[in-house]
Amino acid sequence: MNRTRNRFSRTAAALALAAVLVGGCSRGLSSLAPGSDPGRPTGTCPGVLNKARQAVARAEDSDAWDGPTSGPRAVRGKSIVFVAETMTNPGVAGAAKAVEDAGRSIGWNVRVIDGQGTPAGARTAFGQAIALRPSGIVIGGFDPNSTAEQVRQADDAHIPLIGWHATSRPGPSQNPKLFTNVTTRVEDVARISAYWIIAQSNGNAGVVIFTDSSIPFAENKSQLIKKTLQTCSSVKLLSYQNIPLPDTGSRTPQAVSALVSRFGDRWTYSAAINDLYFADAAPALRAAGKAGGGAPFSIGAGDGDPSAFQRVRDRQFQAATVPEPLNAQGSQIVDEFNRAFAGQPPSGYVAPVHLTTTQNVDDTTSWDPRGFRAAYERIWNG
Repeated sequence: MNRTRNRFSRTAAALALAAVLVGGCSRGLSSLAPGSDPGRPTGTCPGVLNKARQAVARAEDSDAWDGPTSGPRAVRGKSIVFVAETMTNPGVAGAAKAVEDAGRSIGWNVRVIDGQGTPAGARTAFGQAIALRPSGIVIGGFDPNSTAEQVRQADDAHIPLIGWHATSRPGPSQNPKLFTNVTTRVEDVARISAYWIIAQSNGNAGVVIFTDSSIPFAENKSQLIKKTLQTCSSVKLLSYQNIPLPDTGSRTPQAVSALVSRFGDRWTYSAAINDLYFADAAPALRAAGKAGGGAPFSIGAGDGDPSAFQRVRDRQFQAATVPEPLNAQGSQIVDEFNRAFAGQPPSGYVAPVHLTTTQNVDDTTSWDPRGFRAAYERIWNG
């Protein structure tokens, strides 16, 4: 499918829709996505609904590279250790592989150590990483404050640290001490996830949120989703489910069965801080007689792993995802380390938010901005 043509057509549709909405909310918008009911009155938030629809159209169209185009040539002979929160998290695993690929493309040695999804495991893995005396360490998907002693040891050893989803904000951090943290802006991801629900439901949704409150980054994201949903008074939050990511396989099916029993057809939409919840929810929803392309319509507010794209494409219990550009972020992590090794400041780049839905998923299994790889290659090769 021709993506350029798709983008033009979606943009035109968005402009036409905006023109219709100038005077207020309208009905008959079932073409926007699954879950819309053209015969049902819109909710009581016309201004928010208008804003949500326009934001969704922009996020679906974001595609081109807008990151760094200059920087230091690649410093050769470096070694990186990626300390992963858990390699069972597809987002963490995808970021780790992206760092491996980008590092090895310029001759760096990259090793991944799995923290096994627990604070104790992360501390052990981090200690192992420090013992290897690498040039740099990636904190992959966990709170550095849970490994404060190891962060101090790395600083004492002059080993630069770069986070991936390690703190709530992108960019450098003094406490904990990180050269930079690579992530999209959590506010943008949370907002577009909530806006998608508001837009798709015409402002009428009964929502369940899935989160992992043990991870500050994840809890912050889910609270921001909740806050944005509350800007539309006709959207109802039915339940806020705290299920740690390492436990999704065992706990999500039971939770979903209980939610279906409790709320029935009132549960029309779901949002989760990670797509993994919907992989584990599918069997329980199927057992309850739910159709893969029907309610509850679900959106993953990160990370957009290949299985999420497959579920969205096949309409199997997930209708949208807000994917992290994992390959581009892997290259960015390597580039940020390279800047640190060259004595330069971090790039300051933050990837834009993107939205993948059944309307634009095409045949892709990931999302990255066009041209990122060539841009970094030009920087590293001088």
